[in-house]
Amino acid sequence: MEKAIIYTSNSCPYCTAAKDYFKQNNVDFEERNVAKAEYRKELMNLGILSVPVIKIGDELIKGFDLKAINNILGL
Repeated sequence: MEKAIIYTSNSCPYCTAAKDYFKQNNVDFEERNVAKAEYRKELMNLGILSVPVIKIGDELIKGFDLKAINNILGL
């Protein structure tokens, strides 16, 4: 499975929860904090203005949707 990408912001508790969940379940991920202009632009190009957004393969999950995450990861 390719590495998951989590778009985050510094003040987002759901972003922290998503990162913690991935760590607890040994899911390899890359954090892309939207405080950095290039990551903010990437997210805006997807037509999304909120975080967290989790990209796993071709799947895009808006928010910390545990059911959707577990479904994609097979957990």
